[in-house]
Amino acid sequence: MIHVVAITVGQWGLRVPAREGETTRRALIDEEALDLSLKVRRDGDALLLPLLDWREGAEQCLFEQNPERVVLPRHELVGGIAIMPERDRAGAQKILASRPSLHTIVYAKGEVSGEYRTREFEVLAGTPTTRTEVIEYGHRFHVDLAAAYFSARLSSERQRILQQTGRNETVLDMFAGVGPFAITLAARAALVVACDLNPQAVELMLENIAQNRTKNVLPVLADARRLAGIFPWRFDRIVMNLPLSGTEFLKEAFRLCKAGAMIHFYSLVSEEGEHLSCIQKLGGEVIAERVVRSYSPGQWHAVYDVRVGN
Repeated sequence: MIHVVAITVGQWGLRVPAREGETTRRALIDEEALDLSLKVRRDGDALLLPLLDWREGAEQCLFEQNPERVVLPRHELVGGIAIMPERDRAGAQKILASRPSLHTIVYAKGEVSGEYRTREFEVLAGTPTTRTEVIEYGHRFHVDLAAAYFSARLSSERQRILQQTGRNETVLDMFAGVGPFAITLAARAALVVACDLNPQAVELMLENIAQNRTKNVLPVLADARRLAGIFPWRFDRIVMNLPLSGTEFLKEAFRLCKAGAMIHFYSLVSEEGEHLSCIQKLGGEVIAERVVRSYSPGQWHAVYDVRVGN
């Protein structure tokens, strides 16, 4: 008799009630966040769903490998493009062959940098392009990875803030990129002002506003430092997704807020409470500090939900 030994691997998993398992599984597949090389695991009245990367609520779990799935090199999915952290052409071909939805595999040659928040890529397989379309919770976003910053890993954050947004709020997205936060929050807000310094990002944002038939997003090509001199009103809510240098703009964000407004400030941090003192000195109260995702050893992408005082 031949005994088949199941191979188990450690991976991030999301625990959900069994009755919600299929709905959550389908949502994770739509986000391209479910690790299909591993089997979903039952644990009492819950299911553990294997994830490609950390997200809020995830825990370290052991999963069995799915023998029907090829074990693929590490990569991140953005629409029809897979981003690899290594220049592995053979691995790129394997990824391309395994996923019919993909059209391009790229190697990320560096980190996001510069005032336009761009990144350099090398095409390893498939169609020679860095442009794709991302489907996220019913929205469609045109994305060009080499031209403008976009993070698919913040899809849950966009939904979280959407749930907090009031019907009559005026919202400012200070670093809007191609518009995913702005267009998402427009479903509830009265008006969303979406600012970015990168002309190519604003051009893509205009495409996305039109494609999603969004009527209450005002795109602005401007330096976020000058917004107080452009707009006569103050905002109920501000999104600051500039992880590498957002602290430089915190003072300006406070100037743009109404009393009692909320700021969602994203930053790369190395320790808990890293920006607490700075926020308090400006007159803000940190309602919550949360890890959004891991970034590198000893560093993670965090969000501070900040209430602005009088």
